[in-house]
Amino acid sequence: MSMATRATRALDAAGIAYRLHPYDYHADAQASAGGKGLQAAAALGVPPSRVLKTLMAWVDSRAVCVVLPSDRQLQPKALAAAAGGKAARMMEVPEAERRTGYKVGGISPFGQQRPAPVWFEQDATAEASVYINAGQRGLLLELAPADAVRVLRAQVAPISRA
Repeated sequence: MSMATRATRALDAAGIAYRLHPYDYHADAQASAGGKGLQAAAALGVPPSRVLKTLMAWVDSRAVCVVLPSDRQLQPKALAAAAGGKAARMMEVPEAERRTGYKVGGISPFGQQRPAPVWFEQDATAEASVYINAGQRGLLLELAPADAVRVLRAQVAPISRA
């Protein structure tokens, strides 16, 4: 497994400190309810609230990237309201992979081919550090949430529920 990805190169270029954490990725982990993020949290021995999942969505006709804890569910109405739209819905897998340049299970908010505005779950900013996909399946990076928000120029809002 290569430890250099577009995501790590983007963080390196921005001067952001992070640590890499490889883990055994299982493609059969249930994607709904944060299954892959929960599997990663268990593999690393950290609380699921610190392992953040990256989702691609639409707010009206605008693509957005959403980052939230793996044990939380996106609230489309809250996302739409925060983004100043009327409705939000999840992006289909093929479109998410084309836009980001990453495979589902390895989508990172960093270094996307076609960057979209990022919305970051407010509760995740309270953690000392969080784990976010590093751009390939089975590889997470750990960094301060404030650094993630800053480099992503993310908007922070309460967009999920437990």
